[in-house]
Amino acid sequence: MVSVKEVPADAFINELAKYLKEHVRQVKPPEWAFLVKTGSNKERVPEDPDWWFIRAASIMRKIYVAGRPLGIQRLRTAYGSLKDRGSAPSHFHRAGGSHIRKILQQLEKAGLIMKERKRGRALSPKGLSLMDRIANKVFADLIKDRPELLKYGGGKTSE
Repeated sequence: MVSVKEVPADAFINELAKYLKEHVRQVKPPEWAFLVKTGSNKERVPEDPDWWFIRAASIMRKIYVAGRPLGIQRLRTAYGSLKDRGSAPSHFHRAGGSHIRKILQQLEKAGLIMKERKRGRALSPKGLSLMDRIANKVFADLIKDRPELLKYGGGKTSE
């Protein structure tokens, strides 16, 4: 069985975002999502209309890769970046917390993650199962395109 860590992150995140958009009713952007920046260090709102689902998929992957519960502050730091201050030196700024918090609440309502008391949020068994299924699907798609990759992968795929 192929792990999430063994497939390319961009392909996995795009596939998981597509699944969240089509199958998980609880995960949907609020009205304000298309009007706000993702942090004080950004100049504009995200251009991709599906950025909410991509960020949700990315958050799930980050929690999986960390292997432990993550809180909002750690995720804000992970999604932060340098702020361009003109001729002054750049400084690191954390990402905004509101959209991260809302996404975590939606994923929790969908049963994909769960709150661990005083430690943050971790993937639920349902979330782990979903991520492993999607990792297998992404790996199978990669094998169809490039069969020589089979010798590097996790052996057999589920398809």
